Amino acid sequence: MNGEPDEALPHVFVALGSNLGEREQHIKDACAEISALAGVGELRCSSVFETDPMGPQNQPDYLNAVCQFYYSGSARELLNELQTIEKAHGRVKTTHRWTARPLDLDILLFGDQQIDAPDLQIPHIGIAKRSFVIWPLLELQPDLSIPGLGAVVELKKQCQEFGIQKYKGFS
Repeated sequence: MNGEPDEALPHVFVALGSNLGEREQHIKDACAEISALAGVGELRCSSVFETDPMGPQNQPDYLNAVCQFYYSGSARELLNELQTIEKAHGRVKTTHRWTARPLDLDILLFGDQQIDAPDLQIPHIGIAKRSFVIWPLLELQPDLSIPGLGAVVELKKQCQEFGIQKYKGFS
């Protein structure tokens, strides 16, 4: 997208996470790859945070961030594009939850849309309970309200922290 953003386009938030391989590089590259997608405009990325893994603790810590942008396609189109980026980074989908992965990209919000499909839930099903999502969202847009859940600033008071801290090694 070129020029001024079309305010009618959905404002999208995507979570980025990595705990295998070159974690920093996966996050950096994913931001650049998302920014280069057709239909993406004005991408901004939060700070990077390091957290304990969710679920099994016998895996490396995660680096997490959130990016926001305008998008001219559908949520389903974006999901397909994000899954292509994940695969390019070596992500293999399994039936096991919370496994280690080189890159995890999740659509958190897609404008004010609410979608409940087997493979796509927006707002993301765990959005309100995860510090590694809430903290970056607050950084990007402190007055954000999540459809059906409320203000992010209020949700922060109730979310599990997962040992979250700003990651100092990101350059």
